[in-house]
Amino acid sequence: MDRLSLEAPTGEITVFVGPSGCGKTTSLRMINRMIDATEGRILLDGEPVQDIDPPTLRRGIGYVIQQAGLFPHRKILDNVATVPYLLGWDRRKARDRAMELLERVGLDPGLAGRYPFQLSGGQQQRVGVARALAADPPVLLMDEPFSAVDPVVRTSLQDELLRLQSELNKTIVFVTHDIDEAIKLGDQVAVLRVGGKLAQLAAPKTLLSEPADDFVREFLGRDRGIRRLQFVSTEGLRLRTDLPAPEGAGTFVFGTDSLRTALDAALLSPSGTAVAVDERGEVVGVATREALDEALAEAAHG
Repeated sequence: MDRLSLEAPTGEITVFVGPSGCGKTTSLRMINRMIDATEGRILLDGEPVQDIDPPTLRRGIGYVIQQAGLFPHRKILDNVATVPYLLGWDRRKARDRAMELLERVGLDPGLAGRYPFQLSGGQQQRVGVARALAADPPVLLMDEPFSAVDPVVRTSLQDELLRLQSELNKTIVFVTHDIDEAIKLGDQVAVLRVGGKLAQLAAPKTLLSEPADDFVREFLGRDRGIRRLQFVSTEGLRLRTDLPAPEGAGTFVFGTDSLRTALDAALLSPSGTAVAVDERGEVVGVATREALDEALAEAAHG
């Protein structure tokens, strides 16, 4: 790393993204002193981490890695209860907490008595998240936690993390090489360039609309305009209420889903239109191709 300077705000998700070898994982591991910085300071709530005993520091920070890193000889319940046991919690209290967290991360409590090899990759990752949350740490470090699972499971895990974060408001530092994942999850995104330098730190919407330089622009890709649409509401989309909903047309929740969701629904529909529904799933109108083109033109100039 080279003069990396940034703040990960309390209660928000900060994502480190960039090409291989740019220092994403190194930066993450410096926070919990798995790697010690050679110079500079890393502050945790104002206290330098260099002044905290490493085992003590790590027990207060949740850590989730790729492929979960579960103990193969321990049942799922005891895997989740690992840190509470280390902190000296009563065995029953630790196991009760573990059971509560299995449900919270969307796992069947019936899996508690199984071993890691008896679970799918996606289920193991959920166990990894539950284990990191077991002692209720204020800070969570996540190092490419979803990169080893298939795209469908990955999307589900991302959604689950956002749901959990809306309830728990942890301070999360998340590492990924996937720009779509970074934009979906991050409250702010730090784009790192090879050589360990910070290229840009910004909210996803700003990153997509105002890339700092050619490196960031190229890293975001040629389709960054499409990615921007996920930050544009469908609230102003002109709907036709005099047309019947075409058979097989995709749907989107009007005013809640993004313009990208509406566009995807239309592109995947045989009719080229998308059906707008309300929160109860009732049809409120049809977004025609003309209306979508209009909205896209407005978004391009917005």
